Amino acid sequence: MYFKPNIFFREFEIKGPSDRTLIYLTLYITECLRKLQRSPNKISGQKDLAALALNHQLPIPGEADFPLNNMYKAPANKQEEETMRAYLQQMRQELGVRLCELAFPDPSAKPSKSVERGQREVSAD
Repeated sequence: MYFKPNIFFREFEIKGPSDRTLIYLTLYITECLRKLQRSPNKISGQKDLAALALNHQLPIPGEADFPLNNMYKAPANKQEEETMRAYLQQMRQELGVRLCELAFPDPSAKPSKSVERGQREVSAD
């Protein structure tokens, strides 16, 4: 599966927190798609993405392993850190549920590389 969103273009201007959220979720989608490539069916994909979303080892802004520390402000204290972790986890969980619905039009089959949704087509390759 291949996924290249517009945030990876140099012209993408970060104007505020919503753009940073978009970038974070786009990077997370990329990780989800890697996981789904190995999923034999929808139930397995849902389990894989649920486990990934709940993984407390995923770095947050301010931690050494976070890839975009220059774009994000680190939490100022432990309470902000816990709040940020909770928000990010909730976003990851919701994204995983929605992504599985798109990636597995046939619940017993492998993920689809191209899913038609309404009038537009969402392509992962």
